[in-house]
Amino acid sequence: MAELAFCLPDLPDVRDFAAVQAVRSGMSQDGLADFLVALNEVATNAVTHGHATAKAMLRMWTVDRTLVVEIHDEGQWDPGPSPGETPPGPHATSGMGLWVARMVSSDIKFETGAAGTFITMSFKV
Repeated sequence: MAELAFCLPDLPDVRDFAAVQAVRSGMSQDGLADFLVALNEVATNAVTHGHATAKAMLRMWTVDRTLVVEIHDEGQWDPGPSPGETPPGPHATSGMGLWVARMVSSDIKFETGAAGTFITMSFKV
C-alpha cells in the first residue's frame, strides 16, 4: 500500500505520486489521463470541503487487476443516495467532480461518519 498525506498546496505532488503508483500498478498511458482527472477532483474536494485544519490522506493499492484509490478527510457530509450520478446542468460552474470521478472509474463508494469521509474508487489496470 502506498499512502500520502496532503493539503491544498500539495495537490500537484498528489497527482505526481498517484501517477507513479498507477503506472507501477499496470495502468496504461491511455488510462492515466482520465485516472488523474478523477483523482484530482476527489482530492481537491477533500482539501476544500473536508476539515479545515487537518490533512487528507491518499491510499492506493492493487487487487488483482484493479487499482484501488482511497481518499480520506476528516469532514462529514450527507452524500445522499448516489452522489455524482446526475450530470451537472449545462451552465454549472461547480458540482462536476464526483460525476466525473464516477464516469471514469470502474466503481466509486462513499462513506461518511464519525471518522470522516472516505471515497474509494477502483480502476481497471
